[in-house]
Amino acid sequence: MLPPNVPFASSASTEGVPRKRLLLLFTTTGYNAQDFVAAAAKLDIELVFGTDRCHVLDDPWRDGAIPVHFHRPAQAVRSILERLQSQPIHGVVAIGDKATLVAAFVSKALGLPHNSLKAVQACRNKFYCRRLFQKAGLPVPGFRCYGLGEDPAEIARHIRFPCVLKPLSRSASQGVIRADSILEFEEAFRRICTLLRSPEVQQSGDSSNEHILVEDFIEGFEVALEGILRRGELRVLALFDKPDPLNGPFFEETLYVTPSRLPHDLQREIELGTQQAADVLGITEGPIHAELRITSSGPRILEVAARSIGGLCSRTLRFGTGMSLEEIIMRHALDLPGHVPQREQQAAGVMMIPIPKSGFLERVTGLEAARVIAGIEEVTITAKLGQKLVPLPEGSSYLGFIFSRGETPASVETALRRAHQQLHFDILPSLEVVLNQ
Repeated sequence: MLPPNVPFASSASTEGVPRKRLLLLFTTTGYNAQDFVAAAAKLDIELVFGTDRCHVLDDPWRDGAIPVHFHRPAQAVRSILERLQSQPIHGVVAIGDKATLVAAFVSKALGLPHNSLKAVQACRNKFYCRRLFQKAGLPVPGFRCYGLGEDPAEIARHIRFPCVLKPLSRSASQGVIRADSILEFEEAFRRICTLLRSPEVQQSGDSSNEHILVEDFIEGFEVALEGILRRGELRVLALFDKPDPLNGPFFEETLYVTPSRLPHDLQREIELGTQQAADVLGITEGPIHAELRITSSGPRILEVAARSIGGLCSRTLRFGTGMSLEEIIMRHALDLPGHVPQREQQAAGVMMIPIPKSGFLERVTGLEAARVIAGIEEVTITAKLGQKLVPLPEGSSYLGFIFSRGETPASVETALRRAHQQLHFDILPSLEVVLNQ
């Protein structure tokens, strides 16, 4: 969570020129709010926080944050606008999917550049997104949507295998399962139903959690594109290869490496396809994170999110003069002068450390051995000792992140894999066992 010494700042800079003020919306469980805080300090930007913390406690972190409920957008916007009456806001940035709709509402109310509400909602609903792509003539796999109360045995009689089942609005591959047979389909459907009916998911009140998307499995490998839109025009900031195959039964992402090793012509196809997808969705402003699968017939859009890359993965990216991705996003939101610099040429990558099994984290060993491997820049364990760990498909988090830089993408990939091999996580079946150690 943010430190208690990040207060509302004075509205005037040391030079007497009014500082730009930016509203930063994020969930308290997110990883990367601190990176935005650091970027704001570097740019001399005053931040106002809006988070989904408890609204009963009186500013427990002493950072002046506005408590909001992202699953109740209208109420959240009213709370924010009431607090901002005496504080003009020059830009709004959302971290993560949950905050994007509220960010669009607030930006619209304040007359700031923003994505339309319809566009943001389309990005947050995989079924709606697929329908828009299909209507626009973009290549999409065959797909259908089913309610949680429907009979999976009956549905499976009409399904082509292999297929992929997934929730409409979860992220980080949570609830995404491949099925190759009727029995696997029934098991996957019931497993996703259990996830979506859990209190944690149901408390969001999101009607999309009452349905499951079923689509044909697409052969190929995946890439991720990080970009930023200004008045609908896409600027590609990075293209990541995902070296590990994502063929199921679950789809846990581990390695991201940039620059891509794909041929230039294919990279151009990916860029054009992402631009076309953004046009269809109606996204026009701010960061986007797109996931694509490269097939024998060319790139296929899996999804486009109206936000930047998740977790701590943005730390792999550095741009001209040492600028971070967070700085670029904030400069865009505030319409600060200057062009978007090129990404530095050095290869870089991140491993999102997967959770191998359910249980409670007792101990992490091998950190020092991992950190001294050539090319490793940072190893960060984000899971806490004693924390309950839930792997995919029910889980949606990682044990931590490993970062590497090197001369080539291949050397970066090798360093990440070697560092991961040094790490060992003791995961015990119950918290009582952990506490008694």
